[in-house]
Amino acid sequence: MLDFIYYPVSWILWFWHRVFGFAFGADNGLTWALAVVFLVFTLRVLLYKPFVKQVRTTKQMQELQPQIKELQKKYKNDRQKMATEMQKLQKDHGFNPLMGCLPILAQVPVFLGLFHVLRSFNRTGTGIGQLGMSAYDNAHTPNYVFSAADVQSFLSARIFGAPISAFITSPPSQLQAFADYGGVPTKLSIALVSIPLMVIAGLATHFNARASVARQSPEAAANPQSAMMNKLALWVFPLGVLVGGPFLPIAILLYWVSNNIWTYGQQHLVFGRMAKEEEIKKQQKLDQRAQNAPKPGAKPVNVKKKQPSSDATSVDADADAAVDAVDAPPSTNGTAKSPTKAGQRRSGGQKRPGNRGRPNQKRRR
Repeated sequence: MLDFIYYPVSWILWFWHRVFGFAFGADNGLTWALAVVFLVFTLRVLLYKPFVKQVRTTKQMQELQPQIKELQKKYKNDRQKMATEMQKLQKDHGFNPLMGCLPILAQVPVFLGLFHVLRSFNRTGTGIGQLGMSAYDNAHTPNYVFSAADVQSFLSARIFGAPISAFITSPPSQLQAFADYGGVPTKLSIALVSIPLMVIAGLATHFNARASVARQSPEAAANPQSAMMNKLALWVFPLGVLVGGPFLPIAILLYWVSNNIWTYGQQHLVFGRMAKEEEIKKQQKLDQRAQNAPKPGAKPVNVKKKQPSSDATSVDADADAAVDAVDAPPSTNGTAKSPTKAGQRRSGGQKRPGNRGRPNQKRRR
């Protein structure tokens, strides 16, 4: 039914088993454990760019919180209008909510596919999804891309004495599948490997969530929905690992631990790069302001049109008035044209202070 997931997962696991099999041997438990771990790393490398977009989307969502709150307050009685305005706001800022969920959604089918493929190495159970095979038929039946020899190699693989496909609550009938391939393991041997992995996986989940919460803005952390999700990520999800760990194969616990380790390192890398980008942008703005600012000791330049000073205007007006007084012909009433008015025409309409209303004859004297 979900072969489009099971086969790709099987191929990646098969590839890494072959790679590490050359170094440690095909039946070695370390070979199979590393194959599972590098299956996780392969997936996370493929999802690196979507993860970066997820982080940027989350940060952008935090920056848009004030505007979103305004829209919610403004259109609290009109949900349709609110939804329309929210979509418009997201479109204007290039915000895509799906990018915030894509990496997580992509890991879910891979996790389920890996769980199914690993459990299919031992099909002697009778529960949901099990085939109820005999131990012999199970060991001689291929598992997707893995041959019957690979199935027997997987049954023989041990980590500190525990098969990596076994889990604490494994029924005794299922443990019989390992009888001819390293002996039937005890519940204690399985628990001694599973419990430490469960604790490590729970702690890694908690500290990953704590690192994400610490990077949230105060506005985003104060949001009721974000606060609820933070509590789930900090406490409920890690507790879920401890509660569900006894029902998970050791290989799945390895997957969980390695996935959280990768996430922690990737978050540190991505957030560090984003912080450097922000510092560079801030520095560029400061440099631009410094270039536009006046140099030390220089007078500030007025960008408006420079007005001529009153002293210079007065001097020019006096000179122009004197010339006009000499050259101007006498008026019809026997008086010369007013040099003051002529000076006003020459100087752009500005009068000389203290020279208003003086007769032209007095100036000529």
